[in-house]
Amino acid sequence: MPIESIDPTHVQRVVGTGAAAAAPRVGVVGGGQLARMMQESANALGIKLDALVEAADGSAAQVIPASTVGSADDIEAVLAVAGRVDVLTVEHEHVPDAILAAANKIVPVRPGAHALRFAQDKLAMRTRMDELSIPSPRWYEVHSAADVAAALARLSSRPNFDGAILKTPRDGYDGKGVMVIRHASDAAGWLETAGPEGLLVEEKIPFTMEVAQLVARRPSGQMRTWPLVQTIQQDGVCFEVVAPAPEVPGALVTEVGEIAQRIAAKLDVVGVLAVEIFIAPNEAGELQPYVNELAMRPHNSGHWTIEGAQTSQFEQHLRAVLDLPLGSTEPRATWSVMVNVLGSELDDPRIGYPEVMEQFPNAKIHMYGKAVKPGRKIGHVTVLGQNLESVRSSARGAAALLRGENPPQAPAAK
Repeated sequence: MPIESIDPTHVQRVVGTGAAAAAPRVGVVGGGQLARMMQESANALGIKLDALVEAADGSAAQVIPASTVGSADDIEAVLAVAGRVDVLTVEHEHVPDAILAAANKIVPVRPGAHALRFAQDKLAMRTRMDELSIPSPRWYEVHSAADVAAALARLSSRPNFDGAILKTPRDGYDGKGVMVIRHASDAAGWLETAGPEGLLVEEKIPFTMEVAQLVARRPSGQMRTWPLVQTIQQDGVCFEVVAPAPEVPGALVTEVGEIAQRIAAKLDVVGVLAVEIFIAPNEAGELQPYVNELAMRPHNSGHWTIEGAQTSQFEQHLRAVLDLPLGSTEPRATWSVMVNVLGSELDDPRIGYPEVMEQFPNAKIHMYGKAVKPGRKIGHVTVLGQNLESVRSSARGAAALLRGENPPQAPAAK
């Protein structure tokens, strides 16, 4: 952005003037690792975070001095935070719309409830994607076994039909709330417990790759995108992220970037938006993107940016919600690979630090201060370099040692 286009009165309002000026305060609803990593960027920028956390000893509360224990669905707790800050943001989507709308009467909420609903409610998201002609899987809202049977009948017309995806409209993440079905009877248990909004049956895309496109947007409309990344899943949970996504044609990279920016603009997202996408051949055999999920906050697919980009997703999110000019998203190395540490055989993965640091001195370790549980995201490792296989091997090896294993062969991409 040209410097002459920056509104100095806006900057003065946000950051104040003089050595004694009060630091900008950003409220964060949620106390997980995303808020924890946001604190690192807040420290560098002299921004004060005020977090509403789930537990006094939780991931974010360990590092954010101004942490208050409370629930995201407690309107009094959320409004109390709103009353102490300059802007309110979220580190997860599970905040009721009515609470966000009430908080917005006190202080700007970014992203706003009007945008966040499309990350909270998959039925609303799918409807809006169709309205915007954004390429997505075919989908059907279902309330009964007959509805499921009809949806499967329609979807089975596609060549090589191998079932469909059943989803809950809300609260599904990391493989939860998602199931492959091939017969209407497969959905019986979920239908019995479904709410009045019902469930979704979606086309099972025969994808060749899963990718994610991150974009940041500020209220003024300025946007920045990071390189498209490939995500590799293990049991429905992100295991590895490769930046940039290898072997994706340039035209497709451009198309996906334009899709993400269009979604951000049309939904009026403020902050970081992650668009999770399947890449699959269409009926003509050409590779095409299909939007799978949206997340309106820093995202697991963007952790590599802490070391791998000129501006991390966490710093950019803070800039965006404060309506400050966005930073460069240029990569710092040819390749960045981030590997999640999913559980560990070690009671405390830090026991593995000496071996990790000895064998992989180029690995950057981030632990989240979480108790070890099977399959739980307790940290991640990022490695940068010029050779993809070397970078990937180092990142996987370092994460394996933190899991208490010898460096193994990583799971095949799904």
